[in-house]
Amino acid sequence: MVREQYTTTTQGTSLQRPDNEYVYKIGIYGWRKRCLYLLVLLLLIILVVNFALTIWVLRVMWFNPEGMGLLKVTKDGLRLEGESEFLFPLYAKEIHSRTDSSLLLHSSQNIVVDARDMNGNVTGRLTVGPKAVQAHGQQFEILSNEGKMLFSANENEVVVGADKLRVTGPEGALFEHSVETPLVKADAFKQLRLESPTRSLSMDAPKGVYIKAQAGNIEATSQMDIVLHTSEGMLVLDSETVRLPRLPRGSRGVPGNSQGLYEVCVCPDGKLYLSVAGEGSTCHEYSAC
Repeated sequence: MVREQYTTTTQGTSLQRPDNEYVYKIGIYGWRKRCLYLLVLLLLIILVVNFALTIWVLRVMWFNPEGMGLLKVTKDGLRLEGESEFLFPLYAKEIHSRTDSSLLLHSSQNIVVDARDMNGNVTGRLTVGPKAVQAHGQQFEILSNEGKMLFSANENEVVVGADKLRVTGPEGALFEHSVETPLVKADAFKQLRLESPTRSLSMDAPKGVYIKAQAGNIEATSQMDIVLHTSEGMLVLDSETVRLPRLPRGSRGVPGNSQGLYEVCVCPDGKLYLSVAGEGSTCHEYSAC
């Protein structure tokens, strides 16, 4: 602080004003002044650099009143034009493309879409990889535009809701276990073949099995036995001609003049054989049981 002394005099008196023993200068001088100017200059330079960097960031990121570059903020959410690259996970409620273009998701590795619950646990996952497409969830469904279920799969069953299931492969369809279906049909001018290479083939129905070929033959080939069994009804062979060309003929007894006519005989075990026809039954005479 600067200390000043004042001497008051009255008129008619003359007093000598004492000299100040100590004189203080007000202000900052010397190296302190130079440091202050240097600090102010440094702050000014930093301010200019920050302002320039802010202008550069605004120019590079294309900030505008509607958003940032190709990213625009609308009342419906965010709208992104062109191609974009996300380095970290993207969380969104809905993602859709423009009405005049398709939505393309591209990745050099895998594309993973997760659905999570309130606790953050993954409840469903769709993974598109270079070799396979995998879907993880309790149930997988494919619906039509009208909301009709076309395909459904879960741990218990797989349901095909379409009107027709077509297998176009040359080897057909392979089923390791049983198949339940109301109709098995081939395409027009194509053959229908049911085959079991190493095991038996069984067709069961509570109200009957109906086999029909409208423009061809029906053939049943087996290495061992072919069994046609009905538990309560009867077996009907309804045709203009029923041929059994390989039936054995009975050889016992005395041959008679049958004029090429034969009688079909049945053994107790169900075996059929031919016997020379006569006025009465000749099954006992020409028995082949």
